[in-house]
Amino acid sequence: MDPTAALPSTAAAKALPPRVRQLLGRLMTLLTAEFRRELPRLLVTLEQDLLHQAQFARNPTLQAGHMEALRKLENHHEEFISIFLRRLADGLCNIRTPSSRPRPGAPSFSMEGLRLVDDTEISEDAVLRSIAERHAGSARLPLLLLGQRFGVMAGAPAFDGESLPVGPWRLGQLLSDAATALELNLDTRLKLYRLFESQFAPDYAALVESMNALLAGAHVLPGLTYVPLRKRRRPVEAATARPRAETGEDTGDASTASAPASTAPFTSWPGSQSPGGGSAADDVGMLALLKELLAERRAESGRQPAPTDTATPRVTLPSGDVDAALGAMQARVREKATPPRLPEIRQALLVQARLQSGQATTLSPEDEDTFELLGLLHSGMRQELGDQGPATELVDRLQVPVLRAALQDQTFFVRQQHPARQLLSAVAEAGSNWATGEDSDPQLTAQLKDTVEEVVSHYDGDARVFETAHHKLQQHLQRMARRAEVSERRQVEGARGREKLELARQAAVEAVDVATGDASVPRFIRTLLEQPWTDALTLVLLRHGNESPEWNAHVEATHHIVQSAVHGAPAPDGLRARIRQALGPVGYSGEDAEAVVRALTGGIDESDDPASRTELAMKLKGRARLGAAPAAASGDAPVAPRSPKEQECYQHLCTLPFGTWFEFDQPDGTILRQRLAWFSPRTGHALFVNQRGQRVEEGHGRHDLDQVARQVSAGRARVLTTDRAGLVDRAWQSALSSLRNLSGRKGRPGGQA
Repeated sequence: MDPTAALPSTAAAKALPPRVRQLLGRLMTLLTAEFRRELPRLLVTLEQDLLHQAQFARNPTLQAGHMEALRKLENHHEEFISIFLRRLADGLCNIRTPSSRPRPGAPSFSMEGLRLVDDTEISEDAVLRSIAERHAGSARLPLLLLGQRFGVMAGAPAFDGESLPVGPWRLGQLLSDAATALELNLDTRLKLYRLFESQFAPDYAALVESMNALLAGAHVLPGLTYVPLRKRRRPVEAATARPRAETGEDTGDASTASAPASTAPFTSWPGSQSPGGGSAADDVGMLALLKELLAERRAESGRQPAPTDTATPRVTLPSGDVDAALGAMQARVREKATPPRLPEIRQALLVQARLQSGQATTLSPEDEDTFELLGLLHSGMRQELGDQGPATELVDRLQVPVLRAALQDQTFFVRQQHPARQLLSAVAEAGSNWATGEDSDPQLTAQLKDTVEEVVSHYDGDARVFETAHHKLQQHLQRMARRAEVSERRQVEGARGREKLELARQAAVEAVDVATGDASVPRFIRTLLEQPWTDALTLVLLRHGNESPEWNAHVEATHHIVQSAVHGAPAPDGLRARIRQALGPVGYSGEDAEAVVRALTGGIDESDDPASRTELAMKLKGRARLGAAPAAASGDAPVAPRSPKEQECYQHLCTLPFGTWFEFDQPDGTILRQRLAWFSPRTGHALFVNQRGQRVEEGHGRHDLDQVARQVSAGRARVLTTDRAGLVDRAWQSALSSLRNLSGRKGRPGGQA
């Protein structure tokens, strides 16, 4: 069968070189088989979901909407799949044609798009972008290689993920095109995208690998591989460099010795995977360095790990006996409400061995090193978590199985991807950030306890127990992160709507100020201009934009109002009708509207009852204003100018990506972590959310970049960077710093002993 038959007979396809057309035909055959299998399953699942929602709809309108979407899907199954595959094939055929279509993820904005945003509305583009980013994250390396191979076929530079015709961004757009062609409503389209993500995400990386294998088998860059380039650093320099927070230099620790520490802002939600560690050779070098530091520390303090006494010789416990004794102790820990600390575990181990053998015992140097290093790590974690709290209790209950894993494999201390270290980090992070305080989640608390108990109950030397428990916990955290992400998007849309409303109101106030100029405006007329008429101008600007004929006509009407009400000029024809029409949408009708119209067009004279004007003024005072600032905010004292350091912090904050996490020091000594979901460079307004994606109330003083910059400058807040994001990593850096200081290496050039 001719593979090119899978491609459409378009001019773009015919213009391709025969070999490229043949390769694209084979790719299209592979993709057609895949999506012919997956898309019907996706549509059936969506139909079942719509039917379920229709059955339990709370009102007839919702039920009718679900049933209408269901009928469209049932009647146009094949049309949906055909549109998807046809446009996919068109994209493949056009790889040598520059696209004029804007990439998804780069929306454009204009004043014509200003409008009020419902808090429940979610941007369709934002949903597609986030799904595409997660798909791309699960197949980052295969997509990179596939982009290189598509570049060869297109005779162009390598394709990035967004421009690949089979990339996750393009597939999301194809789904949107097919759903729009069927005239599915927004709610149904969003359900479709989420079902597509949950159903297709696990298989997308495998599909990209299949396309890579097909092209490699056809001799399109057959030997292409990717090895990330890491800047090599001397292990001693990596382990002895001071933390960046103290010196402003690169932070190096035993977990990241193979690459320079990153100071990029941390933007991931809790539950994201930790970065990979260094190579095996680096691990061996770092272990040797850690043991050297421990030896120096003992020499400085005049202490040895296994003191010898000719009068009372000590027997070294074999590592197997140590593990067996710890296994028995692990079973007893399950029954204790308060697990023992590491020094207590070590002491009980030696006492039990002495009772059994009748001789004084000691640990081997390797096991002694493990106990001491793990003790340093737990001390650092307690500094982060505190001595009390659910997170500390969970970490303490994991001490024995983690100790056994570290005794079995000492790369626990230098490899971030060690299964026991990954689980310990995930439990500590989730326990400290998600399971405590006002934002605690009972379901997560139960999941954390189950995870810890699973390890304590089942670990007996098999690292897969840690991996399984970690995988289950990550799944729960990722579900929470997805819910938080949706909540954050809603909050961001609301914040952007409030921002547009405020900017529109400022423009309306400016238009009134320009019209009045230096004229002496009576107090009552000024009140009408600043309240009902400014509200009307604000709404016109939101609906039509600042370049629309409607806005220009109302600005001109403002000048006529000033001429009529202030200078006594006759009102032009149609002015009264325009004012009356503009006041209606902002809540003025009947007698109140007529009174405002008469006043703004010069219709009030000395014969008018002053009491009626007073009554109207009182009504205006009691009305809610469109986009007006709260009374507390409007009455704030003037803010002092920023100092040079505060200005530098402010400029840095304006360069941060959305989603950056911050740490704020609290009066009680705790640290609160919040996420900068959005900010406006124009007004300086900022939106912070918590780990659930819920908006942080403005009363916390973090709704303005200026305030945050002042806190950062004063040291009460800081940007969380990727090299300091992990609690276990921070604790390990603290432990290494303590170890360096006690070993006498502090302050020596390059860390040389």
